[in-house]
Amino acid sequence: MQYNRELYQQELEQFVWDIPADYNIVDVVEGHARKNPDKIAIFWEDGEGNERQVTYAELVEGTGRFGSALIKLGVRKKDPILHVLPRLPEAHMAQLGTFVAGGVAVPCSEMLKAKEIAYRSQASGAKVIVADVSIVETVEAARGDCPLETFILINSPEPREGWVRFEDLVAEADERVEKVQLSVDDPMTINFTSGTTGNPKPVVHKHRWMYCHNRITARYWYGADENDIIWATTAPGWAKWYWSPVGVSLTTGATQLMYNGRFDGERYIELLEKYQVTKLCCTPTEYRLFAQLPDLANHNVVLKDALSAGEPLNVEPIEAFKRAFGVTIRDGYGQTESVCLVCNLPGMPVKPGAMGMPTPGPGVTLIDEDGNPVGKGEVGEIALKPDSPAIFDGYWNSPDLDKEAFSGGWYRTGDLVRMDEDGYLFFEGRADDVILTSGYRIGPFEVEDALVSHPAVVEAAAVASPHRDRGEIVKAFIILAEGYEASDELTKALQNHVKAETAPYKYPRAIDYVTELPKTTSGKIKRAELKQREWAGWDRR
Repeated sequence: MQYNRELYQQELEQFVWDIPADYNIVDVVEGHARKNPDKIAIFWEDGEGNERQVTYAELVEGTGRFGSALIKLGVRKKDPILHVLPRLPEAHMAQLGTFVAGGVAVPCSEMLKAKEIAYRSQASGAKVIVADVSIVETVEAARGDCPLETFILINSPEPREGWVRFEDLVAEADERVEKVQLSVDDPMTINFTSGTTGNPKPVVHKHRWMYCHNRITARYWYGADENDIIWATTAPGWAKWYWSPVGVSLTTGATQLMYNGRFDGERYIELLEKYQVTKLCCTPTEYRLFAQLPDLANHNVVLKDALSAGEPLNVEPIEAFKRAFGVTIRDGYGQTESVCLVCNLPGMPVKPGAMGMPTPGPGVTLIDEDGNPVGKGEVGEIALKPDSPAIFDGYWNSPDLDKEAFSGGWYRTGDLVRMDEDGYLFFEGRADDVILTSGYRIGPFEVEDALVSHPAVVEAAAVASPHRDRGEIVKAFIILAEGYEASDELTKALQNHVKAETAPYKYPRAIDYVTELPKTTSGKIKRAELKQREWAGWDRR
């Protein structure tokens, strides 16, 4: 949708959900393949320069074969399957093939440790895992501590004992398979999201999630269609993968670029030029690093849109992209639990520091602590009604969590914003203690739990601290055990310990050693007070 104030207001007020009862992403992709079988679905390249192209027909064939193999392996409707995969075309085949068999995908980051993989298997009940060869040792360490029984290996040139190769399964499977019939109300994914206390929570989305992304995210934020070449730099272990490479690129029938390599500004620019990418979606951290390149404009880049998500984006990279490419980076906001809830629509005048405006459909409302709507100029929490199709359907086998999440007649996002007179929203912070850094959402409990497992640490508190390039970083306040003294060497040892105990992106990039932590009368650490000290005087823009 190209922004028009009058049309936007009309759609905001008159939007009607019309979700087909049998909608599912497998049928959608098969439809693209029937219409244009030779169209490139995926351009793939890795950090060493290896290249592949996968057509929609090839994607559907690989999907069907893997789905057939899963059915032969005993996968049944609503069975969860862990996916621990890098950016590979086979990631889509594994995901879509899971749905062919009626299974439920459980995306996992490649950075997870064995105990985190075991926890996700335990919490979901998954007995099957599909993992890349680079993750084998981590998965092996989880064996015996969880329900996993069937181990499927991707990208391995040689067989491995106790594993079955994805490539062998696909080669030996039937090309045509009797698909399990799916509806919009069947579970599709279980995405784990960090909270402020306890273990990550298993968020359940039904198949309608992809329809909602097509109606909302693809239309109002991306402005995407089948003629686009889309590059979203996210990885398959994250909900953002289901937002963009699946929820936008595959639902619209566009071509997507997958780059399986580390961020490098010059390399990214080369790829934008080589593949003539029309729509780019990066994290604010990536855009900030882009902006530091001296010769952005010296490339034949044909970008129509640049999108940013994960945390607020400051003005410097926006100006750098505008000067170099004539494109204004447009923020979009949502969560693991939702579709795009707020964005700067294509063609909308972008205000510095603004997240944009609420997207038509979801029903975004700003409320106070008591659940009452707030007026313009006031700070409120972004909330939606529990029956909104734009949000998740609860937690996997967790009625207590469901009750907590939807109590009071609202789903509360935890994100505080202010709406100006023109309807633009400005991020004001978190209502809880979740840390937003480089596009990741990190619960402080996981960091604190890892730190106190080290003998040098008696107590720990983790909070968000401001950072120019990353937006926020994890900062830890630590009380040391008797016999230990603060030092650079100890700081490094504690950081490495956290990296070994949990996914490395969660480690504290800064550590302060203190003799006491602020606490409530009941003994709970006042993280908010520590965070307030960190942010005092910092301009979020």
